Amino acid sequence: MSHAAVKQEQVGERNIHEILSESSPGEKKNFDRNNLKYISHPTSLSLSANDSSVLTPFEAPSQNGDPCAKTPPSKIDTIKSWSISTYKCTKQLMYEKLGKSSRTVDTELENHIESLRDTQRKYLNLLRLSRALTSHFYQVVQIQHGLGEAFSDLAHKSPELQEEFLYNSETQKSLTKNGETLINALNFFISSVNTLCTKTIEDTLLTIRQYESARIEYDAYRTDLEAMSQAPKTDSSTTKILEAQQSFQQQKDNFEKLRSDVSIKIKFLDENRIKVMHKQLLLFHNAISAYFSGNQQALEATLKQFNIRVKSPNSTIPSWLEQ
Repeated sequence: MSHAAVKQEQVGERNIHEILSESSPGEKKNFDRNNLKYISHPTSLSLSANDSSVLTPFEAPSQNGDPCAKTPPSKIDTIKSWSISTYKCTKQLMYEKLGKSSRTVDTELENHIESLRDTQRKYLNLLRLSRALTSHFYQVVQIQHGLGEAFSDLAHKSPELQEEFLYNSETQKSLTKNGETLINALNFFISSVNTLCTKTIEDTLLTIRQYESARIEYDAYRTDLEAMSQAPKTDSSTTKILEAQQSFQQQKDNFEKLRSDVSIKIKFLDENRIKVMHKQLLLFHNAISAYFSGNQQALEATLKQFNIRVKSPNSTIPSWLEQ
């Protein structure tokens, strides 16, 4: 190594020591820590502007401006929290059945919920009977269609009874046409009632089940908090009580939110149910009356009024089971 290079290295080393000696102890500590962090993790962050890994959701600035990392909850912590909550809810359910624990009851809302479930049961029974009627009537229409074809065939083979066979053939074909039109109306009625029972009402019942689960959790954490409050006060118990109060407040907020959602959904469901069934019951009455009175024009006008597509008389009308 040349004399000039040795001299330059000594000057550089002296300058560094001078900087360190002139700086305060706190500054020197920060300088060493920053260098150690950089050396220990030279590739921990990408300097690319498009790299989204820099914006991690677990980084938050501390009060001093230094980044403070929050570790996400581990799977063990999640399972532990779920297990504790499940245990509390199971215990609450058992105590309620044994009469050892009280439950929160909203009498008015509970009556609305029970009324809704009873309404769904009755509508499902109406749906079952309507499907049975449509299925049996579809078989009648198919038999009438077969009779019409048989009468027409015999009219060509029996000249002495040709007029009578043709008359009966036309009658059965007319009944078949009107029957197919009525089946279209019945299928439309069934489809609307099925949507109301299995989708509209079921959506509200799903929210109700969530509300009932939240009620159990709310009562479980409430009972747990009451038991802790009655226990002797110690430093550790005070900390546990504070944690229990926070958990109870979270369950209370969730419970009240779902209770409000259930009330709103039941209200709008009743309004929608009345509107839908008013239309469908009018369709059912007009179609049945027009068919059995033999009023073909009124039957076709009913389907046109409700925008129901009428299939051709010669087409095969599938039953609700085949749709």
